[in-house]
Amino acid sequence: MTVLAVDVEKQLGTLRLAVRFKAEGGATALFGASGAGKTSIVNMIAGLLTPDRGAIAIDDTVLFDSARGINMPPYRRRIGYVFQEGRLFPHLSVRQNLDYGRRMSGRHRNPKEFERIVALLDIGRLLDRRPRLLSGGERQRVAVGRALLLEPRILLLDEPLASLDVAHKREILPYLVLLRDDAGIPIVYVSHTAAELRRIATTVVRLDAGLVVASGGLELLDDANGDGLD
Repeated sequence: MTVLAVDVEKQLGTLRLAVRFKAEGGATALFGASGAGKTSIVNMIAGLLTPDRGAIAIDDTVLFDSARGINMPPYRRRIGYVFQEGRLFPHLSVRQNLDYGRRMSGRHRNPKEFERIVALLDIGRLLDRRPRLLSGGERQRVAVGRALLLEPRILLLDEPLASLDVAHKREILPYLVLLRDDAGIPIVYVSHTAAELRRIATTVVRLDAGLVVASGGLELLDDANGDGLD
């Protein structure tokens, strides 16, 4: 089983991040209020933000180690990253968007894997459309598919439902549950919404002001408010 190990520190203005956790299989939720440092943590994992000190590794592959002077560039980390708003290319079809990351990373096309991901996310009927013709939930499903077709070792989802209304959140949630159970790789899922995480998460890392204050199961969400998804 693939294991992501994170042990880093970073000073961001007045916020000092000091986090240590592991993610292995299922969906590990980074949960906390806005400003707790959740997105900064996934950006450090992805290589978009450099820690001041510490280490990040996927199994025996070291992505970052300040003591050893290692800082692997993002394109070599084999990490799938889905942002809040999907970030699809408007001039490309869904099919071309799905294939973009694979082509840019130089990976060989795998038609069977393409078909499997398209079926998993139920986006076959969308392949010839442009992003402007998709609903918010459909755009996010395409963004998830694009990340998976990179054949990543881990998948980062940074508040993928934040830009959606309740109806579209309900639309995409079942697909994210399928993804969690089917992907076979660790998923790090960022959210400040407890109701969302009760559906998705298998492990919770609770953050407050840049620090890990608890790590464990879904009971860590028990005192958090919902958002109408239930």
